[in-house]
Amino acid sequence: MASIVAATPWSRIRTITKLELAPPIFLQSSVYYCKRRRFSVAASLSTNTNKVDGQVRVRFAPSPTGNLHVGGARTALFNYLFARSKGGKFVLRIEDTDLERSTKESEEAVLQDLSWLGLDWDEGPGVGGDYGPYRQSERNSLYKQYADKLLESGHVYRCFCSNEELEKMKEIAKLKQLPPVYTGKWATATDAEVQKELERGTPYTYRFRVPKDGSLKISDLIRGEVSWNLDTLGDFVIMRSNGQPVYNFCVTVDDATMAISHVIRAEEHLPNTLRQALIYKALGFSMPYFAHVSLILAPDRSKLSKRHGATSVGQFREMGYLPQAMVNYLALLGWGDGTENEFFTLKQLVEKFTIERVNKSGAIFDSTKLRWMNGQHLRAIPSNELTKLIGERWKSTGILTESKGPFVDEAIQLLKDGIDLVPDSDKALSNLLSYPLRDTLTSSEGKSIVEDNLSEVAAHLLAAYDGGELLAALEEGHAGWQKWVKGFGKTLKRKGKSLFMPLRVLLTGKLHGPDMGASILLIHKAGTHGIVSPRAEFVTLDERFKMLRQVDWEALKKDQPALESAAATAN
Repeated sequence: MASIVAATPWSRIRTITKLELAPPIFLQSSVYYCKRRRFSVAASLSTNTNKVDGQVRVRFAPSPTGNLHVGGARTALFNYLFARSKGGKFVLRIEDTDLERSTKESEEAVLQDLSWLGLDWDEGPGVGGDYGPYRQSERNSLYKQYADKLLESGHVYRCFCSNEELEKMKEIAKLKQLPPVYTGKWATATDAEVQKELERGTPYTYRFRVPKDGSLKISDLIRGEVSWNLDTLGDFVIMRSNGQPVYNFCVTVDDATMAISHVIRAEEHLPNTLRQALIYKALGFSMPYFAHVSLILAPDRSKLSKRHGATSVGQFREMGYLPQAMVNYLALLGWGDGTENEFFTLKQLVEKFTIERVNKSGAIFDSTKLRWMNGQHLRAIPSNELTKLIGERWKSTGILTESKGPFVDEAIQLLKDGIDLVPDSDKALSNLLSYPLRDTLTSSEGKSIVEDNLSEVAAHLLAAYDGGELLAALEEGHAGWQKWVKGFGKTLKRKGKSLFMPLRVLLTGKLHGPDMGASILLIHKAGTHGIVSPRAEFVTLDERFKMLRQVDWEALKKDQPALESAAATAN
């Protein structure tokens, strides 16, 4: 419930429980007040109060002037979660009054991004509803109706000031070190003065008549008590000279006529609350409850912008991020359930979300953590869905000729722990299929492996390959590989790291990687099943052993470029 305390000339105080100003006193024809009232507003907000038959109604109102920023997406998410957690309605409204910058393409992109995130709206474009239309550009007659109502009641007046006059007012205010507020030249004009300008066809705006004294105070659901002094505002425009309504007027009329109970929005809109609250009361509308969410900050604590990298939902989608990971991460930017848990599905977020746990401090956008979280969600996808997702990716990028089958299944199971984004799977598979033996043997890390009699292991490995023992073991699968490795180790009197590191280098060409046995089995299958595209630069087992035969181990020990001829032979 909000209350207005108005001081009368007799210093008698009364409380008005309805959210509206006491009727103004006019000298003539509702053109100007004979005196300004001094008043204050105190709004005590509770999440238990609402507008339509006990129902919570929230809205997300993007401007279709560009892509959906992650900050806007988080605002939409918090509105969605609040509505769903309260059994309320999530309304989507398009604020397209900026005719020069608003485009149909941007609107479609915003709707697509919201749908991709899973934030389905109950009312709005494409859905309809009882409170439409849901585009501001289609509501101009409504704004005109309420603007005329304010003109009739005296809460607004026609202002015929030219741009030059307004600029001069600003300059004078600046010289006097005062706020650049309108001085009220036309606030006290007579009917005759107004009629004279109308007959001349002088362009005019509608200005809202702001009380000179007093203050306005709200209890924000996130930020606590916030107050403003009215003497810093000045009479403000609600309708431009071209007939277009101004943002703060549109928003107020829309929220009131759409029965919005809670306005959850970015903190950059907090200053707008003063103008909107005055319009609410002048029109006799009940004020909604406000909750202003902190900004999303870059690592340097500046406002997140394009110079920090990707900032729009569409960009992250194109980079391969999952919608469930984006939703999860955005929810944690300023909210938590009070536990150490950071992994949530959208359904779980609905169950746990409360506006009271939204932090008023700025949240840092950490792209590294987002990437990690995407990996967690990627690996939580059911196996058949993950296989379809990555398999189709491998075929579309030209690494494989097929998108499904035993090879695809096994490759995904082997590589998935190293994949955080779906596009990462390209590099993971290409790395598995490659054979950078020369680079590994001549690297500083590989030197110790070479010096540990690697040439002896290579000789025995070549013999096992030529004799068919290794290929026979690989044909038997994992059990055959394990049996062969055990016997191979006994022959060389090696085990553990001294056995597996040389084998890994000689068979994969690398010092590190996923499970060696599974890797070699996959490389063998890739060479026999014909599933790898010729463009993938796959080095088969046969080609690997050809390269091994060309290694000059003596020259290698002397740091000679011993593998140049081997690389040429394989190519």
